[in-house]
Amino acid sequence: MSALLEVKDLRIAFHSRGEANEVVHGIDFTVGGDGKTVAILGESGSGKSVTCLALTKLLPPDSTCSVQGEILFEGKNVLTMSADEVRCLRGEGIAYIFQEPSASLNPVFTVGHQIAEAVKLHRPDISDTKGRVIELLDLVGIRDAAKRYKAYPHEMSGGMQQRVMIAMALACEPKLLVADEPTTALDVTIQAQIMNLLRDLRAKLGMSIVLITHNFGIVKGFADEVIVMYRGDIVEHGPVEEVLNNPQHPYTKALIACIPKLGVKQRRLTTIDQEMAAAE
Repeated sequence: MSALLEVKDLRIAFHSRGEANEVVHGIDFTVGGDGKTVAILGESGSGKSVTCLALTKLLPPDSTCSVQGEILFEGKNVLTMSADEVRCLRGEGIAYIFQEPSASLNPVFTVGHQIAEAVKLHRPDISDTKGRVIELLDLVGIRDAAKRYKAYPHEMSGGMQQRVMIAMALACEPKLLVADEPTTALDVTIQAQIMNLLRDLRAKLGMSIVLITHNFGIVKGFADEVIVMYRGDIVEHGPVEEVLNNPQHPYTKALIACIPKLGVKQRRLTTIDQEMAAAE
């Protein structure tokens, strides 16, 4: 099956005081349209989130940020799309689940109102907007969906707020879902529930997923391929089992070595020096 998303020689730079600071250095990767999951893994500041924001031109304007290369979604270059084309792409083609739903949801509107906005904008063919929103809330496992339609974000737990964000992302039936650390600030039990929900929705709806994370445990149990990023570069890329069982890059080896193991006492975390991390 042909690739749903192709990223070629992507370079992202932020501008300040006449100088350009490049934070992503010519990376390449693809995501198939076959309902698979590609995880982008790395420490904070490695370039994971800015890479995914660039997919739908969500980064700041050209005066403060420049994006070069190609981002092909279904064969069309996102970077050369008009504003109207990008507006249609967001939600209908590529949708996002951002980390920390409490900061993403508007506290002064009900969750039903906020999901309905996405439905009205991208699916004007749906006449019963409220009915569609209740269907979505039910789809993501929120009990008493009709009652919760009128709830405000502060009246929901963190796990329920994240389910609302997932419902909002699914409102337009996207072909690609970008999940940016969807389990941040959630306890372990709720993390497992959210990841199981995403797994079920992926199978039911046939959408592909890009998962941004720093958690190897989530990658192992959920993703098909993994991209390891370090300081704006892709240092390793391959099937999850291959990368986990036979890592080639010192940075990947160090990340795996930092995973706590039951019954094993480790006084110091594994570290790598800068020259070693830059090795090909």
